[in-house]
Amino acid sequence: MIYRVVIEKGEDFGYVVHCPAIPGCHSQGETIEEALENIKDAIRGCLEALDKDLFPPTGELAFFEVAV
Repeated sequence: MIYRVVIEKGEDFGYVVHCPAIPGCHSQGETIEEALENIKDAIRGCLEALDKDLFPPTGELAFFEVAV
């Protein structure tokens, strides 16, 4: 899946990156490239946490990914 992210220069150092599609999903890096790599990990972590919180395992659910 592709997510649009927003990168801004940090106040003290490096860059801060946000994923508006996932509230609370943020990361940072010393360079733009590092910030982009770090947000990928943050997005994966946020999605994994959302899956566990919103859909606890019951044996009756199956997850699929679809491209739009």
